[in-house]
Amino acid sequence: MIELAGGFAAVDETDWMAAVEAALKGRPFDRLRTTTHDGLTIEPLYRGRRDAQTLAGRAGGLPWTVMARVEHCDPAGANAMMLEELENGANGIDLVFASSKHARRAGIAFDTIDDMERLFDGVFLDLVTFRLDGGYQTRSAFAMLLALSEKRGIDPASLKVRAAIDPIGSLVANGWITGSIEAMSPRLWDLVHFCEEIGFGGPLMSADGRTWHGAGASEAQELAYTLATAVAYLRMFEGAERDDPALADRIEVVLAADADQFATIAKLRAMRRLWARVLDASGMRQRPLLVHTETAWRMMTRRDPWVNMLRTTVAAFAAGVGGADSVTVLPFTEALGVPDAFARRIARNTQTILIEESNLHRVADPAAGAGAVEALTDALVARAWKLFQQVEAEGGIEKAYCGGSVRAAVLKTREERARAVALRREPVTGTSSFPNLSEKPVTVLKMGEPGIGRSTADIVLPPPGRGRLARALVNEAASGATAADLARARDTLERVEAEVLKPCRVAHPFEALRDSSDAYFEMHGRRPTVLLAGFGKVADFTARVTWAKNFFEAGGIVTEASEALSDGASAGYAFRKANATIACLCSSDALYAEQGAEIAAALKKAGAAHVYIAGRPADADGALEKAGVELAFYEGCDVLGALQAIHASLGLSELDGEED
Repeated sequence: MIELAGGFAAVDETDWMAAVEAALKGRPFDRLRTTTHDGLTIEPLYRGRRDAQTLAGRAGGLPWTVMARVEHCDPAGANAMMLEELENGANGIDLVFASSKHARRAGIAFDTIDDMERLFDGVFLDLVTFRLDGGYQTRSAFAMLLALSEKRGIDPASLKVRAAIDPIGSLVANGWITGSIEAMSPRLWDLVHFCEEIGFGGPLMSADGRTWHGAGASEAQELAYTLATAVAYLRMFEGAERDDPALADRIEVVLAADADQFATIAKLRAMRRLWARVLDASGMRQRPLLVHTETAWRMMTRRDPWVNMLRTTVAAFAAGVGGADSVTVLPFTEALGVPDAFARRIARNTQTILIEESNLHRVADPAAGAGAVEALTDALVARAWKLFQQVEAEGGIEKAYCGGSVRAAVLKTREERARAVALRREPVTGTSSFPNLSEKPVTVLKMGEPGIGRSTADIVLPPPGRGRLARALVNEAASGATAADLARARDTLERVEAEVLKPCRVAHPFEALRDSSDAYFEMHGRRPTVLLAGFGKVADFTARVTWAKNFFEAGGIVTEASEALSDGASAGYAFRKANATIACLCSSDALYAEQGAEIAAALKKAGAAHVYIAGRPADADGALEKAGVELAFYEGCDVLGALQAIHASLGLSELDGEED
């Protein structure tokens, strides 16, 4: 056997530390450590964990289900999307209805079983995995789908349907639900009895972490609050007439996968360990948790959307390695509108390549034993369990959220992340860093607002009990009752209300600056422009000119770089020649001290409305300030705040867009 490392000298951690100390040149070792938003420390080097155990989850060799998100206001249009996805590689469909909290622009509008007929025309219901994401109308959609399957003579036991009923998610996203979790328990039991009678064994409840992640939660917060939600749903089975371990299979967990590869892998692994701990504490037999993932909405950008392809590829890779049972990849134009066929094909093929060419599914839990992943998994489990216990101490996730503690914790993390993005400690490629002001627009589908059907008749339903209510819903659906009829007929419980927790994309504040630049262009035929006044030798100013170009263009401000300036006269001439209204000094700190005041004064005299400086030079005597330099921009400054101040000085701030 050939020893691959045989030609290299043996090294150990001591040798590595010696090399690191030499490279750091006296600077602290802590520079190599990073800290997450959960306060967890990421070390630069970890030892492998040869004693690590493979986590129970998706079996090795079994590909995850390639899910495609279908969101179209017209059932016929959604059907066309669905057939295209299924004919070209997807084997699962995530149906997002207009009533869903996750519908963004064009959720599927459905009213009666006739709409379901159009939606599923030509689709083999027993061959495809479906997620029904309908918010408060999920149960109505499920009843209609069961009625349709009965009409087609399909055995419900053969259906691979996940009814994503998620009242906690609805409470967080909409600010209200009809009935507390405890009050809903009889209805859940009624549905479970009915499903058992017809042989349907799929999930009925969905603990959806996207709600928390999209609103700004950290990894541990997403895990803890999703786990607390799943436990709340598990408690709905308390008082059951039998101890059935399969009841845990009625719960699906959904997590967001983002571009932080190792955090996503560790998060998925941590979720399985946390759930196993809950089942142990509940005295239930261990069963693998069904984990669905979707690439994160929070990380998607409207500017330079092509970069979203890279983000979603990393996220999908991490989800696959982390052991997800199914994955939905958001198309790269998702933040701009309803994705067209090309964007959906790229999203679908991303997963196909990871499975068919990269063979990520061949090994069960491939991250097991990797020191960094194992350490992060351990840390997330410990942190999330502590947060989970805090929620439980408040009486569970419903009471903790309504009481305000959970919402406050998520918003605190959201603000911390927003600050890191503003400082570009967490850069957004293509938006806050390396923007492209010449990017060409991409194509998205145009369509009207989805309609949600209205109640047309009074339906009398029996009280929940041993499947009577669920059977009545299916029968009424088969008879032509509308989704709104079915929802209204069962909404007899007292409403629970709380403050809404809205989703947000981290790129939005910078995108708002770009939007105002676009509006300025529409009004004036040009964008606001800054002269980058480089003086001295090329080596003196090139680095700062490059940095300043990146800085200003992140705010939609066009940059014009001057020739190498030598004095105030050349600076004044360069500004008058340029098509600029403001200027920024770019040179070395030494030349700032020697010539900065002269150059700045000349730029002001030539007509520069505002003069700035790239770097953080000492100005002990105030010469630069007296010459007209207003602000200094440097790596680590509040880039977003500085650009907003520039926009305000140019009269652009009132044009800034709002969150979509």
